[in-house]
Amino acid sequence: MKKNVLLVAIFLFAILGLHSCSDDNPENTSRVQLKLIDAPGDYQEVNVEIIDVLYNSTEDDEGWKSITEEDFSPIIVDLTELIAGNELLLSDVIIPSGMLQQIRLVLGDNNTLLVEGEANPINLDTPSGQQSGLKLKTNTELEPGYSYTFILDWDVQKSVVKAGNSGKYNLKPVIRVNTEVNSGSIKGKVVGKPIEGDNLADAIPLEGASVTVYTMDNVEVTETATNSEGNFIVRGLDPGEYKIKIEDFNYIIYESQTIEVTAGETTDAGTIELSVPVS
Repeated sequence: MKKNVLLVAIFLFAILGLHSCSDDNPENTSRVQLKLIDAPGDYQEVNVEIIDVLYNSTEDDEGWKSITEEDFSPIIVDLTELIAGNELLLSDVIIPSGMLQQIRLVLGDNNTLLVEGEANPINLDTPSGQQSGLKLKTNTELEPGYSYTFILDWDVQKSVVKAGNSGKYNLKPVIRVNTEVNSGSIKGKVVGKPIEGDNLADAIPLEGASVTVYTMDNVEVTETATNSEGNFIVRGLDPGEYKIKIEDFNYIIYESQTIEVTAGETTDAGTIELSVPVS
């Protein structure tokens, strides 16, 4: 199988973990978890085949090693399902302590896209020249006996690029990375009253509402969508002040006041009821 190598040359943000590894972790090793989540796009499915995950403790191209188990089998994940707290644990392994310079996702050829309104998926190409994704140039040393969890937030909307009028789509991954211990989260629930003429019942959960996070200077950070119960969670946010915008085509756009995010904590935005436009 031909391999399309997505180099997410992530010079990782690692901050010392808050808890020790298990007792069977030797003194010269550290525990590393990689969790994949998604900032959704306007697609019904975005299926990506991951066949390996590599890491490099040096700056030498010969220093790549597999971070996955020996019996790791290729997996195909629909990125659009990784919202509202759903995540894919790519690895949970013990590796030698020391400098962790980069990681790399190795993709197979079985990448497909299902566009809204279409019945059949189409091939999602990874251009042969696309050798790098998001790069964060921070060299980090893994301390012996500690755990590190890294959040890989794959931005589907920015990663899927239509190739002109050819009907083809290319995969050019855009991934935002942070450490769980060095970041915070925002969660909440979105509800609205059913659109049923003049008969407005009690508020019900809204599925598929867009939740976008902005800095207080109106710079977009990331986005997610609500699940079938109206719940959402945005993870991997740097500590600081944010605001959220919630959009659903049946309702008036909602914009929050300042939301404070603290490292290692989840800020609850509560239940947010969207208003019905006045006719």
